[in-house]
Amino acid sequence: MTEAPQTPAAGASPGKAPPPAADLTSVLRSRGYHALMLAAAVLGLPIAVIAFGFLAAVSWMEKWVWQTVPTHFGWDQPKAWYAALVLTLAGALVGLVVARAPGRGGHVAANGFGGGMTQPIDLTGVLLAATLSLVLGAVIGPEAPLIALGGGLAILAANRTRLRASPQGVSLLAAACSAAAIATIFGNPLVAGVLMLEVVGFAGSQVLLVLLACLVSSGIGALIFTGLGDWTGLSVPSLQIPGLPAATVGWADLLWVAPLAVLAAIGAQLCRRLGLRTAQAAAAHTLAVTTAVGLIVGACAAGFSLITGRSVLDVLQSGEAALPALASSPHSWSVVALLLLLVFKGAAYGLSLGSFRGGPTFPAVFLGAALGVLVGPLPGLGVTAGIAIGMTAATTAVLRLPVTSIVLVVLLLGPEGTSQLPIIMLAAAVATVTAVALDGAGRAIRPARQ
Repeated sequence: MTEAPQTPAAGASPGKAPPPAADLTSVLRSRGYHALMLAAAVLGLPIAVIAFGFLAAVSWMEKWVWQTVPTHFGWDQPKAWYAALVLTLAGALVGLVVARAPGRGGHVAANGFGGGMTQPIDLTGVLLAATLSLVLGAVIGPEAPLIALGGGLAILAANRTRLRASPQGVSLLAAACSAAAIATIFGNPLVAGVLMLEVVGFAGSQVLLVLLACLVSSGIGALIFTGLGDWTGLSVPSLQIPGLPAATVGWADLLWVAPLAVLAAIGAQLCRRLGLRTAQAAAAHTLAVTTAVGLIVGACAAGFSLITGRSVLDVLQSGEAALPALASSPHSWSVVALLLLLVFKGAAYGLSLGSFRGGPTFPAVFLGAALGVLVGPLPGLGVTAGIAIGMTAATTAVLRLPVTSIVLVVLLLGPEGTSQLPIIMLAAAVATVTAVALDGAGRAIRPARQ
């Protein structure tokens, strides 16, 4: 992961303080900063290609495990016992990587984003643990390993140039190249740029220095990924959910924002706390805990499938691929099935956050959308407004990145995003306050060590 880098000044020496705000114009005009911008653009090209290759390989292996193998055995969908077996295997394999690989397989997703820059020596373990988690069905997303991939490769490249003498310059390149890599999964450079800005936590006018580098690198990354997708025939991810009913915001929608955002934030906080508890246990007994977690996650999927008759994949995986079907055809879900989905997938998500390796974003988005579909029929609300509130509140409560959550949800809603913007912004604010209040009300749970 990429830590908050210091703002680089032209020709800055190691340990030198970042420039005051009054020097912003001189930094932007300096040849040193221009060189860093050029380096971010140049490094963004190969890093986007590598990120594309990683996602394409994961997608192919994921389809082989969950579609090709079941079809080979004549199954319409994976059997319940098959899901339990695969997830138990996933827990054991990820546990071995975490216990023995340098860097313990990367960042613990329950801690959110951040956590320091990923060093090149740790990349093999990070990518292996993430690949096993994603391919074998853990309820986790791919964005965290992509951030680690971009930052680690940037550090590897920078350490072979004169930039190695400037930790500030290396940190900026790591942030920019992380944005290039993560733009591939979000399919939009704007989300990547905003996310990296919130992760590194810049303040004041100096935010512009990193904003420009991240936008250049992530823009190139998104462009390269789109071109490669057209060339290879692999689908390029789209953030837009099709088939949402048209909606406008009324007073009734505004009245529903606070209670629904609080409810979504409480549910997300429960998942996060379960993840933190699991991470603490896994830090002490890695292989045993991750194997047990894999078995329990598989049992959650199996139990949901046996009770509802639906696919185990509704519970497993990040939910990114299943989100359009959920949001565009809410009537295909019964109230009982939605409630069970929230319970089983929420438990699987919380456990995965603390033991598997990946990112926390997309499962939170999916669970928020499921809550929105469930409450959509409430008087004066509607499915589109319910989904907007649920996705925003759940994502904000888990990530603690309200601006990123707002931008992501607006893009997901497509043409309806603009009309729902007032309740999306309110939901983000309410969820942030609720999550922070819950942190203070409950007993503090320390982030698990890496």
